[in-house]
Amino acid sequence: MYTDFAGVYDRLMADVDYDAWAMHYRDLLSRCGVTNGTAVLEPACGTGNLSVRLARHYRLQPSDASVEMLSIAAKKARDAGLLLPFVHQDMRRLRAHRPADAVICACDGVNYLLTPSALGSFLSAARAALRPGGALAFDVSSVDKLSRVLGSQPQLYRADDICYLWENAWDASSSLLQLSLSIFVRRADGAYDRINEEQTQRGWEEDELRAALSEAGFGSICCYGNFTSSPPQPNAQRLHLTALKEE
Repeated sequence: MYTDFAGVYDRLMADVDYDAWAMHYRDLLSRCGVTNGTAVLEPACGTGNLSVRLARHYRLQPSDASVEMLSIAAKKARDAGLLLPFVHQDMRRLRAHRPADAVICACDGVNYLLTPSALGSFLSAARAALRPGGALAFDVSSVDKLSRVLGSQPQLYRADDICYLWENAWDASSSLLQLSLSIFVRRADGAYDRINEEQTQRGWEEDELRAALSEAGFGSICCYGNFTSSPPQPNAQRLHLTALKEE
């Protein structure tokens, strides 16, 4: 996952408002008592779209399991005049040299944890990486989004130099969404290169996430819907959760 696809990821995500996403995370961390200038870990940082924004406010350590994604993120940071310590690391084995004040995992990172065991491993690693009272904040695409909005809706995108066909299959028995993308990138000679990308995401219910957080040793758990400060509605497309490491 995320090899050749890393090179076109930003093109396909061009409509995402990362400025608003970063601002929302700053608000979430502020609610948890995390202030500017503190140490923040960012597992599953992808191509660094949030990293370059959050690094203006925190001592950020981004990480990702994809070398290709990290290469793009590091160049993006350099171009922005930032020196960030990008780390090649699986989020389930998150580590830091010294306890952090917060952990942020954005943009569906937790949706790629497909089993309760994988989710528990990440949460336990995040807790171990935090100082007492430190904050964890993450978001997921909701079950409603994965099952109803994406589940049976093929998508076609076409531009002058790139197009893709995106097909999905939702399995209600496992809460897993299989994503299949065929991406065609136009070369200088007019021919097209094809990139095939297969991914799987897990739909997590709010009560499952709350239970897993509690089991991992987190308290003061809050859940918000759709980039708001309000509890999620039944049809919320995104859930944002915060929790504190209990002392």
